[in-house]
Amino acid sequence: MSSLKPDTREKLMGISTATLATCLFKRGLRNQFIQGVQRLSKATKNMVGEAYTLRYIPAREDLNTMEVFKDRSHPQRKGINECPAGAVFVIDSRKDARAASAGGILVGRLMARGVAGVVTDGGFRDSAEIAELGIPAYHQRPSAPTNLTLHHAIDINVPIACGDAPVFPGDVIVGDGDGVIVLPAHLADELAAEAFEMTIFEDFATEEVRGGRSIMGLYPNTDPQTTVDFQAWRKKNGR
Repeated sequence: MSSLKPDTREKLMGISTATLATCLFKRGLRNQFIQGVQRLSKATKNMVGEAYTLRYIPAREDLNTMEVFKDRSHPQRKGINECPAGAVFVIDSRKDARAASAGGILVGRLMARGVAGVVTDGGFRDSAEIAELGIPAYHQRPSAPTNLTLHHAIDINVPIACGDAPVFPGDVIVGDGDGVIVLPAHLADELAAEAFEMTIFEDFATEEVRGGRSIMGLYPNTDPQTTVDFQAWRKKNGR
């Protein structure tokens, strides 16, 4: 069962990874943004969910044959079938996109089960198909070869690295147009609350700048007058 509070999930659906990165930076966490991935889908809403992980190690040719899929406990297939609804399936492919981490049928299965999204620091095959599915999906680049070519699925729902970021099962994953960020599970509620308020201020600052105001003392807020103006703007706009 998910421990992600509905209120926290709702807040995170409207918060950018950039704002969350700043909130993490304030807490000394500087390595939570998954490097080198981009969104395939045309989704405009954020991807939010708790991490459910798959770990690949380099393949060994005598072990990685098509016969492995007869084993229903094969970690890749087991993970696809057990990833909970509302979670994000996160794959550690060692940043190696020379062979696919998964393809359209497997990602389609995740979507049908209500999974919130999928991320790999490798590549997907059937990438054009995945882009049309509607499920948020992030990868490094398209890759046609089967995962068996270079990736040996070794474990599910264990701590992994994805794009140089540490990902622990249950961490909260947020994706937007910039990429994907990992929120430590125990900090998710407070990060969402702080970033929600920060987003309101950023909306105010954006409006002011586009209206011709200087960024000096505005962003970041270092001028008492900015606070006065922000509170008046917030009251006027019901924020």
